[in-house]
Amino acid sequence: MKTLRRLRPVWWVLGAAAVMGLSASSMAAPAVTSSADAPRGKVHRLTSTQYAAVIADLFGANINIGGRFEPDQRVDGLIAVGSGQVSVSSAGLDQYDSMARSIASQVLAPENRKAVMPCAPASDKSPDDACAAKFLAKTGAALFRRPLTEAELKAQVLAANAAGVTAGDFYAGLALSLSSLMVAPEFLFRVEEVEPDPAVPGGFRLNAMSKAQRLSFFLWNAVPDRELIVAAQKGELNTAKGLAKQVDRMLASPRLEEGVRAFFDDMLRLDGMDSVVKDATIFPKFDAQIATEAREQTLRTIMSVVLAPKGDYRDIFSTKKTFMTPKLASIYKVPFSNDVPIGAPDSWQPYEFAANDPRAGILMQTAFLTMNSHPGRTSATLRGKALREVMMCQIVPPPPANVEFKIVQDTSNPNYKTARARLTAHSQSPACAGCHKIIDPMGLALENFDGGGAYRTNENGAALDTTGELDRVKFTNGAELGKALHDNPAVSNCLVQRLSAYGLGQTPAKEQGEWVARLKESFAKDGHNIPALMRRLATSPEFYRAVGAAENTTSAH
Repeated sequence: MKTLRRLRPVWWVLGAAAVMGLSASSMAAPAVTSSADAPRGKVHRLTSTQYAAVIADLFGANINIGGRFEPDQRVDGLIAVGSGQVSVSSAGLDQYDSMARSIASQVLAPENRKAVMPCAPASDKSPDDACAAKFLAKTGAALFRRPLTEAELKAQVLAANAAGVTAGDFYAGLALSLSSLMVAPEFLFRVEEVEPDPAVPGGFRLNAMSKAQRLSFFLWNAVPDRELIVAAQKGELNTAKGLAKQVDRMLASPRLEEGVRAFFDDMLRLDGMDSVVKDATIFPKFDAQIATEAREQTLRTIMSVVLAPKGDYRDIFSTKKTFMTPKLASIYKVPFSNDVPIGAPDSWQPYEFAANDPRAGILMQTAFLTMNSHPGRTSATLRGKALREVMMCQIVPPPPANVEFKIVQDTSNPNYKTARARLTAHSQSPACAGCHKIIDPMGLALENFDGGGAYRTNENGAALDTTGELDRVKFTNGAELGKALHDNPAVSNCLVQRLSAYGLGQTPAKEQGEWVARLKESFAKDGHNIPALMRRLATSPEFYRAVGAAENTTSAH
């Protein structure tokens, strides 16, 4: 296969031209109506996690992706929304090409090809168009989220034939065609096509195949499976009964967990753990493995709450139950009993903090605490800001350009031993007081946990004051803050807002306001149950309607 590395056939160049420098928000879907007023279909570049999930889903978890992805962009709090406003650069396309070639080589390697090939070629040393067509039709349909057209399939088979002749290797030729599918715009971008909506005169909706895409990425964070594609082809997704049948099937699948994990990973910005850096002198236990395990701990904790029978989303802020590894246990300073056999890859164990332990909920876990701190110290401001923006969907404006941070940063000043004392002095400026008033009290409630996530009772020898107030609800420590957030309507309303935007791929438009308001009401009536909310979203006609440009409905504070 190495002999084909430098081949760049015409169909690859055309694909490159279609992708390079092309903004996802400006890449129009194929027209399905002649109306000049028809809205454009949405286009979203696959996020790095979606790309990885698709490859694992189609070819197995043992395939190493490697390479470097084009940077994801977060808009209105979500990468899922930002994916509709990003492009692929020339350098990025080279990276995608490199990854695609590596993946194709692994997929069709002798040890893996039997799992993916629907047939065996007449000879490994020469082309077999019939066998190549079977493989490319099946795999291409999965990668493109729709069946390949006759012309597309013919072009790929011809390319595999030519490359196979050049290399004297059937699988080398097939690998080159497979890699070309993975750099095509149809794979790298999710294109949603629209059609007239018979239920709304003058309105438009996603067509059946685009419905299947949106539904599958929303519930499973994966490409549509065969059953969903068949349902779309038969028009069943355009009926309330047929759509509900598929939604219920997908909600009952174990794959739902991957979809819910992907949403919370995005909403909580847990990708930030990849770039967390700590001063090794101050926090010697913190390393890349701790960062990875802390991210996983938070996701496992959330899944155990929200996917439990009648699980209440708000309990993620108060639960004492979590999961632990030996390294995390050393951070939390708790005993750890590893019942996993020696040599087993998974050392995770369920763990429940004692009733008198100060920790409760995900806000007192290592991920949130370290991600919202500085390399060498805590930050009540960063933590409070994250709670307002991430958990409550409220905007905290950036500080004025001329703000002086000297007092806050000077932890050695004997007059300001604690973060509360330093922030009190810092916020005397009228330009700072407004924002600090709404973010610092919540952040200060978490001062019992240092920048590495460990528990402490004092700072620089001075006792910590963790009292505060959130919307007239007083608290004395982090656990009581978690209870205040649990009961605050803004927290559950924010979840509905974020999940709606995540599924739609854009912040809900102004004309969708009433629909989102109804979802918020039903979420509360359903006991703040995530699967129930996902079902209401996925079975709503509004979820598939083509609407105008979205407006930022995040509340300013």
